[in-house]
Amino acid sequence: MTGNNHVYKLLELTGSSEVGIEDAVQNAISKAGATVRNMHWFEVTETRGHIVEGKVAHWQVTMKVGFTLE
Repeated sequence: MTGNNHVYKLLELTGSSEVGIEDAVQNAISKAGATVRNMHWFEVTETRGHIVEGKVAHWQVTMKVGFTLE
């Protein structure tokens, strides 16, 4: 492929974390990076949380991740 004419495929991921939203995103991208190559961008599509005894116990973030096809 020449120039910047890339073709992207989208992958939907959901990451979770007890720490926060950014950590949930990092967890999902790190895990996917073990098997998916050429990831270039992400878009958060949904943010959720789990409440235990009146406090946030877990964050969940769903995102679309774009990667280039080889």
